[in-house]
Amino acid sequence: MKKLVIFDLDGTLLNTIEDLGQAANHALQQNDYPTHSIASYPFFVGNGVRKLMERVLPENSRDAQTVDALLKDFKAYYDEHLHDYSKPYQGIVEMLEELSDKGVKLAVASNKYYEAVQRLIAYAFPGIDFVAVEGQKEGVNVKPDPSIVFNILAQAHVEKADTLYVGDSGVDMETARRACVDSVGVSWGFRPVKELTEYRADTIINSPAEILPIVESGIPLK
Repeated sequence: MKKLVIFDLDGTLLNTIEDLGQAANHALQQNDYPTHSIASYPFFVGNGVRKLMERVLPENSRDAQTVDALLKDFKAYYDEHLHDYSKPYQGIVEMLEELSDKGVKLAVASNKYYEAVQRLIAYAFPGIDFVAVEGQKEGVNVKPDPSIVFNILAQAHVEKADTLYVGDSGVDMETARRACVDSVGVSWGFRPVKELTEYRADTIINSPAEILPIVESGIPLK
């Protein structure tokens, strides 16, 4: 039985795409750049908000000064509106509660900046006890660099072999691979199942309840 499950946040535990898109479009408008449809944002997110700002800008406007200006406006808006629309996916809360009741440690590893991750988790999951909630911090490489996973393992005092990593993107699957922990890709998130397959997810699930038997019995044999 796994002793620790590490979850990605955006697209895995929470559907945050509307709030992310609204904040990014606000920043673009403030700086006189064209906006994007919310439907396009699942393919912009996943590598932290600075990379998001680069991706939403026209290719010839992605200099550091412009990205900095957008990032400032994005954070100012997002900090005020980060959970206007964001909410857990169906079945997530129940799954987390059941894992916790079984004594499984829970953690979050996100590329979103740390302060926003802390606030979102406190808002969405006030009754869940996470052993670690980590986001992007200055001087620490973002996923797929495995540093965030190693930091969580140290806090939880759990070995890699006893850990499961759950996420919705190729970035997440690559993070798990580099950290040498088992990976679960979720089909309900921001990225297509094809991406999870291409990045060699150990298994792919279609509902949060499917995590429970994997934690108890391991990755199903292919």
